[in-house]
Amino acid sequence: MSTRDEGSVTLWLLGVSIMLIALGGISVDLWRSFSARRALAAGADAAALAGASAIDEDRYRGSGIVVLLPSVAERRARDSLAAQRDQAARRDADVTATEQSVTVVVHGRVGFTLLGILSQGSFELEVAATAVPRRSP
Repeated sequence: MSTRDEGSVTLWLLGVSIMLIALGGISVDLWRSFSARRALAAGADAAALAGASAIDEDRYRGSGIVVLLPSVAERRARDSLAAQRDQAARRDADVTATEQSVTVVVHGRVGFTLLGILSQGSFELEVAATAVPRRSP
C-alpha cells in the first residue's frame, strides 16, 4: 500500500465519521421533538378534559341538557396548563370554549442539539385537543 492510498483512506474515514455525526444529530433532534410533541399533546388533552368538567349544573338539573359554562371551562383549562410540570417545550396556549366543547391549542419549540453546531434553528410544534361534555350512560 502506498502513501497515496493511505491518505485517501483517511479522507474516506473522515467523511464517514462526519456523516455518522450528522445522522446521530438528526436522530437525537427528531427523538427530542417527538418526545416534546407527546408531552405537549398530553398536556393539551388534560387541559381540555379539565375544561370539559365545567358543566352548567343548574341547566342540567332543570332540563337534563349537558352544556358548559364557557368562562369557567376556559379558566379550568388554563389552570390545568399552569399546574402541569412538563412545560419545557411549551411557549403558549390558546383556549376557547363554547357551550358544546373546549379546545386547547398548545404551541411549542424544541431547539436543535447536535445539529445546533450547523444551524441555530428549532422545531416548531403545535398540538390541539378538543373535549366535549356528555352524560354518563
